[in-house]
Amino acid sequence: MSALAQYLHQEGKTIQGYDKTPSEITKKLENLGITIVYHDDYDTIPTAFSPQNTLVVYTPAIPQDSRILNGFQKNGFKLVKRAQLLGEVSQSSKCLAVAGTHGKTTTSSILAHLLADTNESVTAFLGGVTENYNSNFIQQGNEITVLEADEFDRSFLHLKPFIAGITSMDADHLDIYGNDKSVKEAFTEFANLVSDKKRLLHKKGLPLGGLTVAVGEPADFEAQNVRIVDGHYQFDLKTPHTVIKDLMFKLPGHHNLFNATLALGMAITLGSQLSALPKALFSFNGVKRRFSYKIKTESRVLIDDYAHHPEEINAVFQALSEMYPNEKKLVIFQPHLFSRTRDFGDEFAKSLQAFDQIFLLEIYPAREKPIPGINSQWLLDKIQNPEKKLISKDQMVSEIKNSPTRIVIMMGAGDIGEEVDKVVKNISI
Repeated sequence: MSALAQYLHQEGKTIQGYDKTPSEITKKLENLGITIVYHDDYDTIPTAFSPQNTLVVYTPAIPQDSRILNGFQKNGFKLVKRAQLLGEVSQSSKCLAVAGTHGKTTTSSILAHLLADTNESVTAFLGGVTENYNSNFIQQGNEITVLEADEFDRSFLHLKPFIAGITSMDADHLDIYGNDKSVKEAFTEFANLVSDKKRLLHKKGLPLGGLTVAVGEPADFEAQNVRIVDGHYQFDLKTPHTVIKDLMFKLPGHHNLFNATLALGMAITLGSQLSALPKALFSFNGVKRRFSYKIKTESRVLIDDYAHHPEEINAVFQALSEMYPNEKKLVIFQPHLFSRTRDFGDEFAKSLQAFDQIFLLEIYPAREKPIPGINSQWLLDKIQNPEKKLISKDQMVSEIKNSPTRIVIMMGAGDIGEEVDKVVKNISI
């Protein structure tokens, strides 16, 4: 949403927004001159905004009982979902859309950087803040648009992708889809939006009929000969037509290496200059809250990550195990949504109990009302590891300080991200 706000602001539109809480992103928008309110109250909307001159753009993640949203509806304003507007904005360009229940933010950010760094005419709307640009919005021309295609509420079906990449289609958002079969049907429908299957790239094993992508196993785009050199991945990229040798990539974890392979495949399918891609890939520094080092000293390592699904937690654990194979690991996890916690309780427990020590925060509700019987204590009881504890945000600093574990990761898609800097500041005292 904030990337769209920046784009429309640059186009000369008058923008006002609502968010639940202030953040670094909202501060940046306010510094641009965009007005943001933090109270869900329709009366905060100036009378200058009328149904005749105003388009209301909303994310489906906003609660349906939102007073602002319902105020706009009752007063006859035109409302469109974020994805609908993205579809309109991108339809006059070549749209490169990245979908998937995991990895789409990192993959689309790598892809946008590859194109921007090789001087392509590209605008990108991303779901996370990239380290290279300190933004989730990149504007360097309008011939190509890179989008993160969100499956929530089937939003990605509003897009018109020229090239599409699909990282995964595991069960998620079952409050919307109901079951895994409906999730897969939606992704298949998205894949079918691409007219030529040679411009559809997806993880090997997904039954989508496009070009396959994999790490260490035969595929149309394959990361081969993977090794670690000076703390970075080095690998060869096999494409349908050639092999690019000795690519270097900084982000840890096989999941990130897959994301890089998919992004490279999409850039190559677009026609990017092969000789320029190695330098561009190595210069990518990551996405904030995706395995982001906040402390890295001899006495403490603290990492911040957005992981909020069991498969994402597994991917983070794999990366940690590869980077720190002989050290114990502490996870502080804030579950996101009552429905997701309920639907994947056993899977969350299995993923979390792999860590040596587990601290759980209470569930972050986001758009949801509580579900009776579903809370973090319910999840904690499922974890088959005695080194577990339910803690509050106020206890995080003291619990980390008292833990003998050097490697600490804070995970979740809720407001735990806003707490990380407070923790870092207080641990450093």
